[in-house]
Amino acid sequence: MAKSKSGFTLIELLVTIGLVALLLALLLPALRGARAAAQRAACVSNLHQLGLAILMYQDVHQGEFPRTAHGAPEEQSWIYTLRPFLRNVDRVRVCPADPKARERTALKLSSYVLNEYISVPLIGPFGEVLESYTNARRLRDPTRTIVLFEGADHLGLSVQNDHTHSRGWVNPNVWSKVLADIQPDRHRYVSAAPQRDRGSANYLFADAHVETWDAHTLRRVIESGNNPARPPD
Repeated sequence: MAKSKSGFTLIELLVTIGLVALLLALLLPALRGARAAAQRAACVSNLHQLGLAILMYQDVHQGEFPRTAHGAPEEQSWIYTLRPFLRNVDRVRVCPADPKARERTALKLSSYVLNEYISVPLIGPFGEVLESYTNARRLRDPTRTIVLFEGADHLGLSVQNDHTHSRGWVNPNVWSKVLADIQPDRHRYVSAAPQRDRGSANYLFADAHVETWDAHTLRRVIESGNNPARPPD
């Protein structure tokens, strides 16, 4: 009597490989989505902690927001002015979804950039202050005033690149000007769209709450002529 042969035939092996590949194809998007959601949640936590530290900073500095280092002699990022109020500043200054997280960590920089409106007053040709939102006590509505954005991937690794140029977010080509400053699709589980409008990002407001905005919606708002970076008047 002939002995039965054990093991897979070639066809059975190919079917098994095909089934494994199919399962991986089904699971990978879910895994990417879970990873993106976890990174987004960690980023929200980072921003909320930074927001609370900024509120404590303001208690000591008569309501003033931290200032950008641009054009000033400071060698460290604005974020280190929060160290007296946030001991774990090095743990929260970099977003886990930032592709330059390691570089920013090593160079003592941050993934988060200050809103130009709240960090840089508008100065006239004769040195006069034309517009200033740098003091939280003078804000009309802190709940609608953005303090921190997630900085663009391509921002140079320099302390000087610590704020947006959001007063310049005007037409023409307003969306490209936004993309020069911030990363509105930082959190996504699909490939990046050419116009960076598929995904979402987190935004810190002056009362320390954090909101997650869809990039496509943000683009529509900005291209309609509304600048969300500008504090309400």
